[in-house]
Amino acid sequence: MPRGLWIALLAIAPALDWSGGAVADAHDPPVFAVNADRGESVYRFYCYQCHAYAGDGRTVAAAYLDPPPRDFTAADTEALTRARMLDAVKQGRPGTAMVSFASVLEPGDIEAVVDYVRRSFMGAQPQDARYHTPANGWQDHDRFAAAYPFITGELSLDTPGEELSGEQRAGKRLFLGACATCHDPPAAAHAGPVWEARAVSFPRRHYSHRTPPPALDGVAGATPYRRHERPPPLDRLSDSARRGAGLYQRNCAFCHAPDGTGRHWIGSFLEPHPRDLTSRAIRQRPDAALAAVIRDGLPDSSMPAWRHVLSDADIADVIAYIKTAFSESTDAPVAVSDTVDRAPPGWRPVQPGRSAAGP
Repeated sequence: MPRGLWIALLAIAPALDWSGGAVADAHDPPVFAVNADRGESVYRFYCYQCHAYAGDGRTVAAAYLDPPPRDFTAADTEALTRARMLDAVKQGRPGTAMVSFASVLEPGDIEAVVDYVRRSFMGAQPQDARYHTPANGWQDHDRFAAAYPFITGELSLDTPGEELSGEQRAGKRLFLGACATCHDPPAAAHAGPVWEARAVSFPRRHYSHRTPPPALDGVAGATPYRRHERPPPLDRLSDSARRGAGLYQRNCAFCHAPDGTGRHWIGSFLEPHPRDLTSRAIRQRPDAALAAVIRDGLPDSSMPAWRHVLSDADIADVIAYIKTAFSESTDAPVAVSDTVDRAPPGWRPVQPGRSAAGP
């Protein structure tokens, strides 16, 4: 499975009904039996994608999330109290991928899943919770034993072939053919360059850019996307630019962001990234050149041709809006209230030299 598709699946996993393939409404969660297995049922439906069946956070998601999912098996039970865990499930954890489940789970389900985590993973004798069991459809999982060293990190995937035994080479082929989809990225001596932190999910059902995420333990909520969902003010715009504002926000903002930077959630996923329309290069580019790109699109990018949607007059209005509204918003100082939107630790901008889509 391509990595991009796997990341997309992680983003929507909590909303999928894996038992039947239908999409579950976040506001109409599955009904769990009120019994001793209630918390385990909730955990295995909503939580294991990030925190793992064993509660240790060793998942594919951990490779892309900063900070990584909590390892409950290593948690300090005195510091991580039951009340604090209940609050985290209800309110989410600002600056992390842990979102609020208050609108998804009933209060009884929240208590049940917290108690399951504390009993199963944080007790004196954590249970041996494994995913690869016959109950989960993994019959005779030991047939993959040759690949285990590459999963555990005992062997690096980039170990030269001449240094591997015949059995280890067979295990490597087995890992690449059957295990890498879920156990990715594998252990490697040379992991390669890190380009930028990458978003895994944007919890639209639990979060609105119009309302800041709730504070937890006195720390205000933060996201690198919310500030880019705000369009610039329409003050001092010409009639043409005002017409272009409506056309831009209806047609272009999906990729280039309402503020023109392309740094919102969708823009962060697209590669090459959408062009930053607030840049000086865009201001200095001739209108005719911009119009040609909007009209005919840009090959090898996600920038389509708009000639069948926008007339020449519409395109001229969009360009007038881009060159006036975005240039003014770029030069404006950042308000003190915007500091809540600063990116969390670990977020890095795109490195210089990477190509970008758009005009």
